[in-house]
Amino acid sequence: MAVPKRRTSKMKQKMRRGANRWRTPKLKTCPECESRVPSHIACPHCGTYRERQVLEVDAL
Repeated sequence: MAVPKRRTSKMKQKMRRGANRWRTPKLKTCPECESRVPSHIACPHCGTYRERQVLEVDAL
C-alpha cells in the first residue's frame, strides 16, 4: 500500500482546498434586452441566443 514519504505542508493543503471555494456565476449582458444571462443559455426575457430568436416569450 502506498504511503506518503513526507508530510503535506499547511500551504499545500490550503492551496488544494482553495480550489474548491464557491465562486459567483459569470453573467454576460444580453445584446437585445440588456439583461444579465449565464453564458451558453438563451435569454429568458427576450428569447434570443447568439443574435437569433430561439424562444417564444410571452409579453407580460
